[in-house]
Amino acid sequence: MSNLNTKLMQALVEKQSVEDVFRQELEDAINQLLKVELSSFLGYEKHSSNGWSSGNSRNGFYSRE
Repeated sequence: MSNLNTKLMQALVEKQSVEDVFRQELEDAINQLLKVELSSFLGYEKHSSNGWSSGNSRNGFYSRE
C-alpha cells in the first residue's frame, strides 16, 4: 500500500478532493485482496507453472461442452 499521509497532504495542498484519495486507496486495497484470494482459491500464484494444463488456469479459458 502506498504512503497515505503523503497523498493526503498533496491533495490538500493542491486543493483536490480528499474523497478521491480515499476512494483510490480503497480500490487498491480491495484489488490486492482479490488477487490474494484468487491465488489462495486456485492454490498457486500468478504466472506459476503449477496451473498449466490443470484445467484451472487464470486466463479464463474453459472447455465448452
